[in-house]
Amino acid sequence: MLKTVTLARRRGGGVLRRAAGLAAAVAVVWASAGALTRAATTELVVTDRTSGLALSGFDPVAFFTEGAALEGRREHEYVLEGIAWRFLNPGNRAAFVRDPDVYRPGFGGYDPVALGDGFPVAGDPRLWAVHRQRLYLFSTDANRQRFLKIPAGVLDDAGRAWPAVMKTLSP
Repeated sequence: MLKTVTLARRRGGGVLRRAAGLAAAVAVVWASAGALTRAATTELVVTDRTSGLALSGFDPVAFFTEGAALEGRREHEYVLEGIAWRFLNPGNRAAFVRDPDVYRPGFGGYDPVALGDGFPVAGDPRLWAVHRQRLYLFSTDANRQRFLKIPAGVLDDAGRAWPAVMKTLSP
């Protein structure tokens, strides 16, 4: 009988420990996901919270002129609506100053795939694509690949979600 009770306790304890471990893991994942969503959904243009830079300091014009994600320089910085943008050279800065809407990323730098799926997630300027003369940023390479396969469908979905998301963001 002692052997049976001990086995039952071991089994029960193991189940309880596994359940507690699983609950703790779920809580950590849930809290992390919530923090990411909050961090990514506070401003109309995704801005690095530490530096205050748009596009993490990458030059928005260089995506078009150089076809590459290139970091801008502090000496060519321009502040628009409280957000600092950096540029590779004075010419790129001047182009942006003349017409910032041409060079700002679509959906404020949020990943259009994630937006279309109902999740506003900040895009990464190293994961980008230009489609129909508009820059888009992605949070994962898988999302970028999905976009490249069906850009019109992704943009339609993101476009439908964007007005509601904008209402939750600070100007």
